[in-house]
Amino acid sequence: MDYKKAGVDISAGEEFVRLIKPQVRQTFTPGVITDIGAFGGFFLPDFSHYKKPVLVSSIDGVGTKLKIAIELGQYDTVGSCLVNHCVNDILVCGAKPLFFLDYYACGKLTPAIAASVVTGMVNACRENGCALIGGETAEMPGLYQERDFDLAGSIVGVADHEKIINGSAVHADDILIGLPSTGLHTNGYSLARKVLEGRMQQTFSGLEGTTGEALLKIHRSYLSVIEPLFGSAAIHGLSHITGGGLMGNTMRIVPAGLKLDVEWNSWPEPVIFDIIRKEGSVPEEDMRRTFNLGVGLVMIVDKNAVDGVLASLKSQGENAYIIGKVSGI
Repeated sequence: MDYKKAGVDISAGEEFVRLIKPQVRQTFTPGVITDIGAFGGFFLPDFSHYKKPVLVSSIDGVGTKLKIAIELGQYDTVGSCLVNHCVNDILVCGAKPLFFLDYYACGKLTPAIAASVVTGMVNACRENGCALIGGETAEMPGLYQERDFDLAGSIVGVADHEKIINGSAVHADDILIGLPSTGLHTNGYSLARKVLEGRMQQTFSGLEGTTGEALLKIHRSYLSVIEPLFGSAAIHGLSHITGGGLMGNTMRIVPAGLKLDVEWNSWPEPVIFDIIRKEGSVPEEDMRRTFNLGVGLVMIVDKNAVDGVLASLKSQGENAYIIGKVSGI
C-alpha cells in the first residue's frame, strides 16, 4: 500500500502546478512579490491613492453549477464565475479587488481538468485587474466521487473609508436601477437541475443554444461599469443579486422603516428563467426568491441623479432599467 494506491496521486498534483504556473503569472500585478508554490501569497499594496484605506474581503463558491460543468465536460466557465462572483460581492461595498485565492477539492485529480478550471479564473482575474496569488488543491477519495470536484474562492480588495457603500444613505423615493445578468449566474442551480435533469442538450424556442449552454453562461462582473461611479453622492446603495433573489439581497442594505416597490415586468427576462418556470411549474414566489430573473446588480440612486447615472452607464454600453423605487412602510 502506498499513497497513490490509497487514491492520492502526488505526481498528478505536481503536473497540475506545472500546467498552471505560466497562466497564473499572467494575473500578477505590481503588488505580487512571490511566485506560485510558496506557503503563503505575498502582496505589497499601494495605498497612496487612498485617504483611509479599508480592506474588504469575501469568500464564496459556485454551488451545483459544477454538476452541469462535469456533465458537459466544460470546465473553464465555472472558474470565471467564481472570481466574478467574489468581485461583485466586494464591489457593491465600494471596493476594488486586489488579490484572489482558490480552493479546488476533488475525488481524483485530473491535471487537464483542474487546469481548465484555473484558465477560467485567470481570464476573470485579468479582466478585473486582480492577482491570483495562491490556492489549495485537495485530492480526497472517499469524500468525493471520482469525477466530482468542489470550488471556492476568497478575495481581498480595498475601499476608501469615505467611499464605502453600505446602504446608510438610502432613503424614501430613491430609484432602483437594475443591470442585466447573463442568466442564472451562480445561484438556483439545484432547482434548475431538478427541473431540467437529463435535458442539457435540449433546445427551446427563443433560447440561444442548448439549456446546458445557457446554464453555463459566465456570471458577469460589474466592476468596469460601477467603479467609475465610486464616490458619487448619487449612489446610495448597491446590491449583488445572488441566493435570495432581488428582494432578499437588496433589503440587506435598506434601513429599517423602508421597503422596496419593485416593478417586476420592467426589464426583459432571459428565456432560460421562463423555461424553468414552465417546465417545473415553479411558483412565482419561488422564482423570485431563488433566481435573479435577469437583474444581477441593483443600484439604489438618488431620484434627482437618475438621468446622469443612466447616461454614464449608457456611455459604457451598459443596458440599464428603472425597476422600482424605495418607499416608506
